[in-house]
Amino acid sequence: MILEMKVPSPGESIKEVEIATWLVKDGDYVEKDQAIAEVDSDKATLELPAEASGIITLKAEEGDAVAVGQVVCLIDTSAAKPEGGAAAPAAEKAAEAPKAEAPKAAPAPAAATYATNAPSPAARKILDEKNIQPTDIVGTGKGGRVTKDDAVNAVPSMGTPTGGSRGSERTKLSMLRRKVAERLVAAKNETAMLTTFNEVDMSAIYALRDQYKEEFKAKHQMGLGFMSFFTKAVTRALQLYPDVNSMIDGQEKISYDFCDISVAVSGPKGLMVPVVRNAENLTFRGVEAEIKRLAIRARDGQITVDEMTGGTFTISNGGVFGSMLSTPIINPPQSGILGMHNVVERAVVKNGQIVIAPVMFVALSYDHRIIDGRESVGFLVAVKEALENPVEILMDNNPKKALEL
Repeated sequence: MILEMKVPSPGESIKEVEIATWLVKDGDYVEKDQAIAEVDSDKATLELPAEASGIITLKAEEGDAVAVGQVVCLIDTSAAKPEGGAAAPAAEKAAEAPKAEAPKAAPAPAAATYATNAPSPAARKILDEKNIQPTDIVGTGKGGRVTKDDAVNAVPSMGTPTGGSRGSERTKLSMLRRKVAERLVAAKNETAMLTTFNEVDMSAIYALRDQYKEEFKAKHQMGLGFMSFFTKAVTRALQLYPDVNSMIDGQEKISYDFCDISVAVSGPKGLMVPVVRNAENLTFRGVEAEIKRLAIRARDGQITVDEMTGGTFTISNGGVFGSMLSTPIINPPQSGILGMHNVVERAVVKNGQIVIAPVMFVALSYDHRIIDGRESVGFLVAVKEALENPVEILMDNNPKKALEL
């Protein structure tokens, strides 16, 4: 029996996927539920499992865009499994068949002894005057010979020859990367995006982490990072300034009474933004656990479309890569995104004295069509206040209880 395998729907809004990589070869024997391909949608990379055991015949090439429901391979379920369980590609079987000896090519005529692109004497003179090597241009004459016209039209290199490699490679962008590119351009063109900045003295958070990180890790089997503090500070600020937690839909504004925080993480196929649902209800441990779970799934290519759909606000941490300051781009249809950056010891003034403190620059990019300057600046100041006074504002003056220790 021949089973037709069709592309399943990765999500309601996805109509097309791209074959990123075949994990098997044409003619291989595959087991049921074995991953046979990785497919890219515009939101995630997903594995395609075999629906039955048998010999597989591929019907699409790597890089092909295929519609949801289209047949991408056939599986002969009546085929017997090869001895030893090893796959037996059809190409290898074909190689075992005896082949007729191919006729030997005739030797090249003795007359064709000149170099492929050797210039004519007139062309050689012109090239010498221009200080151009014949190998630097493509001849249009017989056998690739450089003609006088080729030499006249040749343009000297504007750079200094170094003798190094000057190769290039053209590769097709993945469907995910193409979709990200479209969304970024749309965000720049379709929103009135503006960015406001502030700085955060991270001394209080550093002191808390130094005091409790070992106890937190021993009890919860995970680290106490910055993201739980920032997520808690953001959800508080979103409740104080609900316009930042709103979106524009045509001529209407949609406001949310929950905080679904999109967290930008780096995956093998590029940047992904899985969503922490109802982050306002999570504890510090809950935030750390959920972000860790989503980051691992993104890293392993197991993240689903549902886990990246939605989100009312985004946090992007460029500081892990060493970024000092940036203007993050809004993740539409959201209206705001907070950019975190690296922490650097800087000279600051405290109580009239110059001291050294760990400082992070933060940036809020927002859609000015729906968020005014008062809300945007007030939101970022509220985030700053919470991060600089976490015990009082985020932990109700009881760090051990807040950290569930």
